[in-house]
Order: sequence, then C-alpha cells, then structure tokens
Amino acid sequence: MLLKRYFGLVKDPLWTKILTLGLILFFILLSDAILSYWVPNFLEDALKSPFAMGLVISFSSIVGFGADMLLPQIIGNTTVKRLLFWGILANIVFSLLLFSATTRAFILTILAAMAVWGVYYELLGFADQQFVSDSVPFRLHATAWGVISIFKSLAYLLGPVIGGILLAKNLTAPLGVSFFLALATMVILFLSRGKHERKIEIEVDKANLIKELEHWKVLFVHVWPVVFLSFFMGLVDATFWTTGAVLNNDLSKINVAGGFFLPLYEIPTLVVGLILAKKKIYIGKKKLAEKLFLLSGVFLILVGLFQNIFLILSAVFVSGIFISIAFPLTNAVYSDVVSRMGRERKHLIGLSSSTISLAYIFGPALAGYVAGMVGEKLTFSVVGIFVVLVSGILLFTTPKKLKLPQQELEKWSKSPDLV
Repeated sequence: MLLKRYFGLVKDPLWTKILTLGLILFFILLSDAILSYWVPNFLEDALKSPFAMGLVISFSSIVGFGADMLLPQIIGNTTVKRLLFWGILANIVFSLLLFSATTRAFILTILAAMAVWGVYYELLGFADQQFVSDSVPFRLHATAWGVISIFKSLAYLLGPVIGGILLAKNLTAPLGVSFFLALATMVILFLSRGKHERKIEIEVDKANLIKELEHWKVLFVHVWPVVFLSFFMGLVDATFWTTGAVLNNDLSKINVAGGFFLPLYEIPTLVVGLILAKKKIYIGKKKLAEKLFLLSGVFLILVGLFQNIFLILSAVFVSGIFISIAFPLTNAVYSDVVSRMGRERKHLIGLSSSTISLAYIFGPALAGYVAGMVGEKLTFSVVGIFVVLVSGILLFTTPKKLKLPQQELEKWSKSPDLV
C-alpha cells in the first residue's frame, strides 16, 4: 500500500514538481548546513569573541536584506529553475571564498563570503515561496510546505553531524564536501529539465528601494502579526545556528551526546512535515502557530536552567517539535495571502524574506552579545523569555483574517510610477 501510494505521487505532475524541488533543496541546503555549522566555530576561534562572530555573520543578512528589496524589482519574468541556478552558483562561490579565508586576506575575504551567503539564501527562499504560491493549489499550501520542510530539515539534521565529524578531522574538509554537494545539486537541477520552467508572473520593474519600502509599509499594516511571528522565529533559528553551533561543539567535548544538540532541534521537522502533509490544515493556522511558538519558548527557557546534558537535549527536542510545526504553518499563511495578490505578490514575498533577514541581522549579534555576558547555554533562556512574551501578546491581538489593501494593490498594478 505504501509503495502504491508513493508511485501514485510520483506519477502526479504536481507532486513530481514538489518532490523534485525538495530533492534539489535537500542537497544544496545540506551543503549550507555543513557551512552553517563550520562558520560560527571558525569565526569564534579566529576572532576570540562571540559578539564579533555574531557581527560578522550579521553582515551576511544585511546584504540579504538589500537583496530582498532589489530582487522583486529586477528578477523580471523568470522561472523557479533560473532562481535555483543562481542560488546554487552563489553557494559554490561561497564555499570557495571560505576556503580562501582560511589561507589569506581573512577579513576582506570573509566579508565577501558573508555577502554571497546573504544573496544565495534569498534566491533559494524566493524560489520556493514563488513555487508554492504560483504552482500549488491554495488548499495544499500547508501540505506542500510540510513536504518541503521534510527535505530541508533532513539537510539541517545531517549537516551539523557531518560538519562536526569533518571539522574534527580537518579545518577545510567541510568546505570541500560542501563544494561537491553544490556541484551535485547543479547536476540534479539540469536533469530535472522541464519541471520548474513555468514563468512566474513577475514583470520587470525599475529598481526603486524607496518605493519598495513604501510597499512594505502598506502591507505591514495588514499582515503585521505574521511578520512579527516569523521575525521572532528567525531570531530563535539564528541563535541555534550561531551560538547554538558553538554550544553544540562545546557539549560534544563534554559528552558525545552533546554533539546532537543541533540535530535534535532539527529532527522534529522530519516527522512534523509528514503530519502536516497528511492533516491538510486549512484554517486557524495563525493562532495555532502562535500557541505552538509560545510552548517552544517555555522549553527554550529550560535549556539554560538544566545542568544535566540529557535534560538539555530533551528540552531542545521538545522545543524543536513545537517550533517545527509553527514554521511551516507561518509559511502557509504567507502563501495564502501571496496567492490572493496577483502579480503584486512580489512585494509580500520580499517582505517575508526580509523579515527573516532582519532576524539574522540582529539575531547573531544579540545572541553573541548575550553569550558573552551569561554564556551560550543561558542565552537560550533569555531568548525563550522573549518568545513567551511575544507569542502571548500576539495570541490576544491577532485578527481572525488578514485583509489586503485592495485599493493600493490596484494602484500599484495600474500605475507604473507606483510600482
């Protein structure tokens, strides 16, 4: 029965596209996950400061934030495949720059690498958001994000484990493996000919950052709850992949089980993706995401309070369960709204991507600063307190339905001066 259902999915054109995109994202994000584990540990060893490490990593998101504003204006009538191609190519350049940073011209090279990192991550994010909004029926948005999250989470589950093993052997070994994974992804992309060639409905506009910020301001008034929710989820994720990567390495030196700190944060998404794919949640996504995010904050607080390493890992795992459900639900809310916006969807996609970029601008630096004051472990308690407070406020203030500014959308669509 399971095999019959699997082959049935493969024969379905829509599910073939979803699974192909998931496979491409798995390999390129596995490369990214290995690099994401390597970079914080390398930078903290080189700079001797958690705060300095956080500032350098924040630079990549500053560039990513600029990319969020520019991409909707310059990508034109492109395809998901083309966005993936440029994202994978940027990942290859990123790996090469990091390797160069280990040998010479450290500061300039590492900043260049961080800039490329910021751009390629936004290209990949823009590609999968466009795919779900444009190619997947509204009723299957949560399901599609659940399936895609399985591939993403598997990559970020394996990445720290592989990265830790490789880093223990050789400083540059993780970079070499990431480079070849990116090349393999490029091969898979070309083999999937025709799967993601459909033009996405975005017209070429004159790049105007001020106008784009004005669009975001108008949209923010109407979708602010989901923006705040995704921002603080991004802060948590940024903390795990910066301060958490360093803590993972430190805990592994105390007990071999400590090396599963980051993987246990990612493991729940594998199971959760399957659950969301089966449940097909249509309504109540916003409130459910907020409740789950609040519960994840409670267990984040416990991470810093527990002393026993197995209790720490248990708290991380439970927190990961709640946040892994909240993440795709929040993405599904964005997709629901984006699908109602016609060709003006590009502005909301840019806003949603920039929200995560802002979280990664402030997250690494703030986490690094707090870690320098109270240590890596207690940093998670501080973050958890803020998560509980913000989630509680959102639960009482989020409207039942997010209404779009229809008059403004019509003006943007009709007047070239307003686009």
